[in-house]
Amino acid sequence: MVQLTLPKNSKIAKGKIWPAPAGAKRTTEFRVYRWNPEDGQNPRIDTYFVDRDDCGPMVLDAIIWIKNKIDSTLTFRRSCREGVCGSCAMNIDGVNTLACTLAMDDVAAPIKIYPLPHADVVKDLVPDLTLFYEQYASIEPWLQTDSPPPEREWRQSHEDRAKLDGLYECILCACCSTSCPSYWWNADRYLGPAVLLQAYRWIVDSRDEGTGDRLDNLEDPFRLYRCHTIMNCSKTCPKGLNPAKAIAEIKKKMVERQV
Repeated sequence: MVQLTLPKNSKIAKGKIWPAPAGAKRTTEFRVYRWNPEDGQNPRIDTYFVDRDDCGPMVLDAIIWIKNKIDSTLTFRRSCREGVCGSCAMNIDGVNTLACTLAMDDVAAPIKIYPLPHADVVKDLVPDLTLFYEQYASIEPWLQTDSPPPEREWRQSHEDRAKLDGLYECILCACCSTSCPSYWWNADRYLGPAVLLQAYRWIVDSRDEGTGDRLDNLEDPFRLYRCHTIMNCSKTCPKGLNPAKAIAEIKKKMVERQV
């Protein structure tokens, strides 16, 4: 029988257990992935106890509290704290989501936090999204027109505007793409659900005149068709969007232009 094991330097070790804050009456245990590329050590899981009476209700509040009160070396991304920027995307209790919109009370303790899966780690909870953003740039996510620009704005009917609902809300947090097995296996060639949803947002925009070129850009066995409708993307999206449906709509557009 073939046995597959992680390389020795990838095996996660047991890290430091920090003492509970003195005098705290209500605490929640957190187990957080830690890895520093500069110290040559294996990844580890550190354990912290957060004083709930001295901390906000969200998981991001707890992470910030840990950094400010216990361990200033903990590294993570965050910005808006309102579910708008997507910076604090991470894997919490086995689910890719936003730390700023997930309440601690909605997660069973101990709360386990890891970086987004199947992405290179920069440090601790920070994934390397360089490839993700390069793929996003490859779909040319801006309005493309050949007609002379109008004196004011490009007009759009209410019906056409409604077609963008469920698409424009994407915040590029990468929760969906890093939950997709097809993206894990073919990240270098498959664009992934987030980028394809963004591509469809421009394909379906009635003001855009580059539809043919956009479809040509996606006509590839890997860039689009590696989607196997596993649906992890739609299940994990913290904004409640449906990338799988957007991908299916692109495939329909591909067929329609051949008829």
